[in-house]
Parts: sequence; structure tokens; C-alpha cells
Amino acid sequence: VQLQASGGGLVQAGGSLRLSCAASGDIVSINSMGWYRQTPGKQRELVAVITSGDRTNYADSVKGRSTISRENVENTVYLQMNSLKPEDTAVYYCNVGARGYIRGYDEWGRGTLVTVSS
Repeated sequence: VQLQASGGGLVQAGGSLRLSCAASGDIVSINSMGWYRQTPGKQRELVAVITSGDRTNYADSVKGRSTISRENVENTVYLQMNSLKPEDTAVYYCNVGARGYIRGYDEWGRGTLVTVSS
């Protein structure tokens, strides 16, 4: 399974960004798709996740400002982030849990940098 993430960049505080991550390869079904973020010296943390039943979970720090969604045909997950704050600056990683024809997968994308200027 391969993940292709895009949408990071530089934005001013209060602005918006939309991250996307497309999964491809040996995929029979996807159990969950999510976004995590990491800053230097800190552990990677959950931002938002969406399951196969469209149940969502958000970190308290982004709740109300972000929306995660998925497009099942294209195996793509989106993260719409609004009212961005400088503390949202991080490398954002896409994660996908999937079932293939032979085995399961827990894959990470390469990360996309989001920088929010004050």
C-alpha cells in the first residue's frame, strides 16, 4: 500500500488548509484513515481519524476547527483545517489501516509540512 499526501504549505494564522492523502495498492478494504502530526522533540500525536463506518475522532486541540472526511472510491482522506494557529505548525502524516488480499497494512505517508505564521 502506498500513500500520497499533499496540501501542506505556509499559511497565516486564521487561514485554512486542506490536506489530502490517497491510498493505492493492495487494498481490499480500508478500516481507518487518519492524520497525525509531529513537531521536533515531541511524539507524533493524533489529529483526526475516520473509520470505515465514518466514525470520527479529533484531538481536542483541533476540534471545531478541523473536519476529516474520506472518499471511498478513490481511497482518499481529507483534512480541512480552519482558523489555523501557529501551534498547528507541524509535519502532518497520513495513516491508513487496510486489509489486503494477503495481509493487513498499517501504513504511514511521508509527511507534509504545515507552517502557520503569526
